[in-house]
Amino acid sequence: MEQSGTSTLLQGAVQGLASSVVSALRGGDHARAAAPGPVDVEEGGLALAAVRVLGADALLPAVLLGTPPDPDELAVFRKSAESFPPRPDAAPTVLWSHWAMGRTLRVLDPPSAAAPTDGTEPGGEWLDGASWQVLTHQLAVLAPLALPGEDCAVSRLAQGRPVDVARGFVRAVRRRDWRQAAGAGRWLTLLHGVPETLGLASGLDFVELMGGHDPLVALQVTAARRLRTGAPV
Repeated sequence: MEQSGTSTLLQGAVQGLASSVVSALRGGDHARAAAPGPVDVEEGGLALAAVRVLGADALLPAVLLGTPPDPDELAVFRKSAESFPPRPDAAPTVLWSHWAMGRTLRVLDPPSAAAPTDGTEPGGEWLDGASWQVLTHQLAVLAPLALPGEDCAVSRLAQGRPVDVARGFVRAVRRRDWRQAAGAGRWLTLLHGVPETLGLASGLDFVELMGGHDPLVALQVTAARRLRTGAPV
């Protein structure tokens, strides 16, 4: 029962954090976007776990808007990355998520101490030859890597399979998997060779209409629109 209650609290903290990021991307107040509620970076706690779940997207407004992150946000973000290192047997998506957090720290806070990762990319072999269904699922999980100018093994693989990602987007919409559809849609805004018949803009509108009550869906759709236009959403 206690574990279930903790899980519910964490889900609420993640959704609250995602809502803060969405507000910032839409031009709202982004203060404390990386720290939902009071946080003692020495003690850790629920907010640190929420930041780790959201990963690099916790500081997405600073990355996309080019605004310096609040020092407190940066401290919480760093503490979260340091507090939840991946286990040796961690899944590839966990390794890449942790890598993305380290990369974000190196970009936003280069004068500071070394980031929690040394910058070495995890392997990308697990996606070699993946079916379009598996590829789309994995890319949606790693949506925080979908950034302008990002050059890593995952983004390069995605660039080579735009039609497969488009197929995955359509499948996710048909299955009403709005989180996967939103994550795939974010990737599609950056890929070359996406079929025009996909109607991505309309597709994102539909995903937002049907799943936008979920802050995690709203975050990816909002990020996709900003990536697509470079303008406020």
